[in-house]
Amino acid sequence: MITPILLAVLALCVLVQLYYAFFYFIPLSKHQDPEIAVQRPVSVIVAAHNELENLVELLPMLLDQQYPAFEIVLVNDRSEDDTEFYVYELERQFENFRIVTVKKTPEYLNSKKYALALGIRAARYEHLLFTDADCRPCSNHWIDKMQSGYNTGADIVIGYSPYQKLKGFLNHLVRYETLLTAIQYLSHANKGYAYMGVGRNLSYTKSCFFRNKGFASHIKTTGGDDDLFVRDAVNNSKASIVISKEGQTSSIPKKTFREWLVQKRRHMAAGKQYNAADKGRIGAFISSNILFYILCIILLVLNSHLAILAALTGLRYLAVFPAYVLAARRLDEEISLPLLPLLDIAYFFSYLLLGVSVVMNKRIRWK
Repeated sequence: MITPILLAVLALCVLVQLYYAFFYFIPLSKHQDPEIAVQRPVSVIVAAHNELENLVELLPMLLDQQYPAFEIVLVNDRSEDDTEFYVYELERQFENFRIVTVKKTPEYLNSKKYALALGIRAARYEHLLFTDADCRPCSNHWIDKMQSGYNTGADIVIGYSPYQKLKGFLNHLVRYETLLTAIQYLSHANKGYAYMGVGRNLSYTKSCFFRNKGFASHIKTTGGDDDLFVRDAVNNSKASIVISKEGQTSSIPKKTFREWLVQKRRHMAAGKQYNAADKGRIGAFISSNILFYILCIILLVLNSHLAILAALTGLRYLAVFPAYVLAARRLDEEISLPLLPLLDIAYFFSYLLLGVSVVMNKRIRWK
């Protein structure tokens, strides 16, 4: 009696995943970014804490952007390295480079959000564009491409920021997790259900920031300067997406499993504060995948109805994986086909373990 129930639940999991593949992910693969038209003045804001080595690479790339009117606002957040000397030299050389210095963060505020808020207040222009010190724009038209998202009448433009390709299985997993997470939040935003963005490549207007009271609702929360802000802002603001390669930034990935786990635990901790509807949509997709693999293992152990199990598994792989591949190609992202089944299993089981870890240990720290 138990086996038919398990098969029915497994079939339901597959149907849920097919729905997401055809309703969300395939439409994302067909998305076209808006045409570049009006080139509005832009303030590019970077908050950096002891990031001299990264800034030496990043800032020249930002200053080299092909855009008619932009400034760079570098928030030097309590740096103890030689960041101060380097950026002050740049400020002397470039009229569109400005520095905001943070000597101390008030005890009751999150340090990164405080630094970003000061940068936003200091920005001269209405349109703001954010990235991190360990990111690199994928082209010198990054500003131009990201600003095209405002041509739809949006107040928020959500971009994509993949991780750099390195050797090793961990790097494959990190990039796959980043890709699959992006496919989810970009496809939902494409359908009008934006629930997050990433601070590595995100833009919104100053008016949008102040209209939504900045980071006030989550000022004490570690993380969330990107996703929790988008969560709040979409209640009275419109979001659009920009996904072409020229509008992306690439990031330096974590190189040890422990560092990656700490990073993901922080992100998942912020995710607990998403709205109920967003949690439901994300949760249905994630839980259907986790349950799918658990049920597959149980049915294999029971050695029962293997033909039906094989048919459902084949249907899932033949429908869902191509949707992932199509979306990845649209994002100009490489995906290893031989490793795809293994990466998929590793992703969803690591998600399960991380979720349990966040629930059991609530002490998540910022650097």
